[in-house]
Amino acid sequence: MRSWPRVGWQLVDEWEGGFGWSQDEFMRRTSHALVVGGRVWLIDPVDTPELEERVRALGEPGGVLQLLDRHERGCAAWAERLRVPHLRAWETVGAAPFETLSVRRRRWWREVALWEPSSRTLVCADALGTVAYFCAPGERIGLHPLVRPFPPRALARVAPERILCGHGAGVHEDATGALRDALHTARRRMPAVWLSALKAGFQARR
Repeated sequence: MRSWPRVGWQLVDEWEGGFGWSQDEFMRRTSHALVVGGRVWLIDPVDTPELEERVRALGEPGGVLQLLDRHERGCAAWAERLRVPHLRAWETVGAAPFETLSVRRRRWWREVALWEPSSRTLVCADALGTVAYFCAPGERIGLHPLVRPFPPRALARVAPERILCGHGAGVHEDATGALRDALHTARRRMPAVWLSALKAGFQARR
């Protein structure tokens, strides 16, 4: 398991159905707790034990879902803490009330997104992000630089009201429009997003 230094965090994506928290670091790793089907589901959570009380205040924990094979973060720690299953969603979501959308299914990259149709919530790991190294200028949300050459077709099948992502704050207004724009211009904006990623990396090292 990868060991990350302890950093601060801030709440993001707060709405009546859950909340997210983002680490104060260059990667802006973002975790989410969602209430669906009367239970609380943690998605790609960083191990932040001080948030346990807030998570439990949402309701009965149902499970911890990991959306990307190399994205374990604090999933195992949270599952043990809450005494719930750690579900590797590219294999199974168990009893979790989500549909899975395939992002990548390769030996070295297995990733799915989650779709919750009743609230029209799309939850992604690395497929979509709002941080500088994901987005070209003017984009509200962008595809991962390595996903842009071949945008996941499954994402085009949904019309979300809310998009939650694994890096950065989510999109809560005209999310469908932002998703359509990101998918439609993914390849055309590749040079711009690579330049943006280089600039963000340079500034982070200063």
